[in-house]
Amino acid sequence: MEWGSESAAVRRHRVGGERRDGSAAFPQPAREAPAQEPLADACGGGGGVRTRKRSAAGSAGASRDAGTGLSEARAALGLALYLLALRTLVQLSLQQLVLRGATGHHGEFDARQARDYLEHITSIGPRTTGSPENEILTVHYLLEQIKLIENQSHGLHKISVDVQRPTGSFSIDFLGGFTSYYDNITNVVVKLEPRDGAQHAVLANCHFDSVANSPGASDDAVSCSVMLEVLRVLSTSSEALRHAVIFLFNGAEENVLQASHGFITQHPWASLIRAFINLEAAGVGGKELVFQTGPENPWLVQAYVSAAKHPFASVVAQEVFQSGIIPSDTDFRIYRDFGNIPGIDLAFIENGYIYHTKYDTADRILTDSIQRAGDNILAVLKYLATSDMLVSSSKYQHGNMVFFDVLGLFVIAYPSRVGSIINYMVVMAVVLYLGKKLLQPKHKTANYTKDFFCGLGITLISWFTSLVTVLIIAVFISLIGQSLSWYNHFYVSVCLYGTAAVAKIIFIHSLAKRYYYVNANDHYLGEVFFDISLFVHCGSLTVLTYQGLCSAFISAVWVAFPLLTKLCMHKDFKQRGAQGKFIAFYLLGMFIPYLYALYLIWAVFEMFTPILGRSGSEIPPDVVLASILAGCTMILSSYFINFIYLAKSTKKTMLTLTLVCTITFLLVCSGTFFPYSSNPASPKPKRVFLQHVTRTFRDLDGNVVKQDSGIWINGFDYTGMSHITPHVPEINDTIRAHCEENAPLCGFPWYLPVHFLIRKNWYLPAPEVSPRTLAHFRLISKEQTPWDSIKLTFEAIGPSHMSFYVRPHKGSTLSQWSLGNGTPVTSKGGDYFVFYSHGLQASAWQFWIEVQHYKTSILCKVSNKMLTSLWALLNILGHCFNARNG
Repeated sequence: MEWGSESAAVRRHRVGGERRDGSAAFPQPAREAPAQEPLADACGGGGGVRTRKRSAAGSAGASRDAGTGLSEARAALGLALYLLALRTLVQLSLQQLVLRGATGHHGEFDARQARDYLEHITSIGPRTTGSPENEILTVHYLLEQIKLIENQSHGLHKISVDVQRPTGSFSIDFLGGFTSYYDNITNVVVKLEPRDGAQHAVLANCHFDSVANSPGASDDAVSCSVMLEVLRVLSTSSEALRHAVIFLFNGAEENVLQASHGFITQHPWASLIRAFINLEAAGVGGKELVFQTGPENPWLVQAYVSAAKHPFASVVAQEVFQSGIIPSDTDFRIYRDFGNIPGIDLAFIENGYIYHTKYDTADRILTDSIQRAGDNILAVLKYLATSDMLVSSSKYQHGNMVFFDVLGLFVIAYPSRVGSIINYMVVMAVVLYLGKKLLQPKHKTANYTKDFFCGLGITLISWFTSLVTVLIIAVFISLIGQSLSWYNHFYVSVCLYGTAAVAKIIFIHSLAKRYYYVNANDHYLGEVFFDISLFVHCGSLTVLTYQGLCSAFISAVWVAFPLLTKLCMHKDFKQRGAQGKFIAFYLLGMFIPYLYALYLIWAVFEMFTPILGRSGSEIPPDVVLASILAGCTMILSSYFINFIYLAKSTKKTMLTLTLVCTITFLLVCSGTFFPYSSNPASPKPKRVFLQHVTRTFRDLDGNVVKQDSGIWINGFDYTGMSHITPHVPEINDTIRAHCEENAPLCGFPWYLPVHFLIRKNWYLPAPEVSPRTLAHFRLISKEQTPWDSIKLTFEAIGPSHMSFYVRPHKGSTLSQWSLGNGTPVTSKGGDYFVFYSHGLQASAWQFWIEVQHYKTSILCKVSNKMLTSLWALLNILGHCFNARNG
């Protein structure tokens, strides 16, 4: 099937010889063709013709431009309006939070009541583990509200309440690997069950603690408020539940998932749980995204699909999150790894700029957003609590699911094995379509085959040079200190990197059109480049499917719908004057893949743009964003490349794009766009981490060799302190933090092992720390074991948050300890890291480590000096405990 019609104007300007598609060319009745001869052309096709002289080629090209092709202005404007219309549809979908307002009718979720819970919890202020605000005030409020709900509950159900204060330890590989120890932290657990009891349960989890400087409205007080209201609705429902629903309000999630571990490994109700829903946040309000499910329990996805009233879910988000690209984790990991329980992970993702800041307040979360989340959670929990599958959920553990919502209206879900079959069927359709063209007799396909593979090379070159161009701009912007200029003005990135990427792609193809395809039929070239785009997306589909990635469905969409559109084009369009109808039909066929692509692209930038403002000093955010924009440009331009060959010219379009890019580049270089904003309506603050520390360093004999105090300053983005030093001149390069090579992690008290992300820091001299609670650290005993190792037992007493680091002396290692599962786990830097926290009235922390020397034959000779070295390091860190709470 031909790409499109060949108008009379094209035929009038056709030169003699064969056409590029192998069929007979039309003679030229209107004028005499310039002198020509067949030329061997590596990129133009062996059977075609090219003018012998540059002037003749220019004449032919000008003649073609004058007589055929799309109007450049109309084509550019039409495509721009097409994409803008699709973007508007996406925006309308995202703003549609709920289909109805809060009603407060009996048996329905009431967002106004949930907001009341939220405002009371956040009014307490920041709620760090171990603080009275977290351990006493918040717990008292939760118990008070649960008691009120219990008094109002229906006779069909009974409510049991337990305040758990677990102690335990575990190791995970988060951020390079570390061990966590907790003591006497707090969980408030509520079990709602039928009056005669239940043998199985579904868990709903939230956390009421927050980071130290934030009221934590979205992370995660709003989720606990939603759960309280869901508990109220279910307890007063006239519809009896078949299974129990356990509501866990955990008080130590921000301490790296400690409270959930304490519950799932120690609480007696944990054995009842067959599935869970975890409510989290990576932003403030908006829609709550299902970004993790399973593992390998497709029935849970089906439960969400069947029950959720306002679905928003994507297996793409699941695979991105589980890849480790986003340096974060949730209680989902604990229930999956330590409880072997399948579940659903949901999180608010919009407006991540104020996540974990003082701006995360209740007033920034829309009531409609709360209503939406409540409707979904209530419906899914009710569905699971009455489901037959919950009883024997392990029987339904078979493979993963492909799932994605369509503009928030409904969810499409099917098993991944079915997805693989569909994907390979689509691949086979493309193979048959392209094979029919490529495998025809040589005299018919010689031109097409050469043009196809040459066009493929041109397309790949255009994409590669586009990526290189935006990366060069991004690196230059980073080097001159203007990173994150788009952080507060996102469309700056589009005008800078997006226009550069599009302009370079158009430029490369315009060169190919002018110098390689001088006399080729425009519509024939359009068909060739359509087939090339189809081939590239088909290749991507094959690779992703072979890798077992569920997100391969995106490539399937980008292959199936364009191919179907191409095959459905009737020959009626091959008539004079049908070009407009042809283009309209073509754009209509591309509606679904482009609409869904823009939908996903919004989610990508909504999540990653704020993250780049806290991604550390080692990762240039402009390089990351420029790469993402270049990738999006490649995808969105793929099926529009053929318009470059159909258009009369691209000069004005390239000039406009270059002008926009140049002006934006100059404005960015001049510092016009300040990255941050203190606008109360939409703040985008800069994140700086300050720690007041007192450090004591000892030699191998235990003698104090150095002692100092200061403010340790870390900028959590690539700009460091460049925007602060003009206002605080004391912070400059003269006070850059010096690394103490002999001390773990350069001798600084890292809260988490993220030093590999942040290496640019400052140490401003300051008075000595005077913490409210002093840290006391001592060696209780040391003994030599029968297997030639040294066992050291320690005791630590101090504030609610402490960190313990060990770097064994050269030639020795930690073989065992009393933490985690007994096997020491090293951090990314190679040292051993333990994070400790406790609630109120915790006992002294006692633990032991076992040190093994590689050369056991000389252990006795070196043990005293080795132990002295280890004792010196531990003594240093004992003083660093003060720094964590100064």
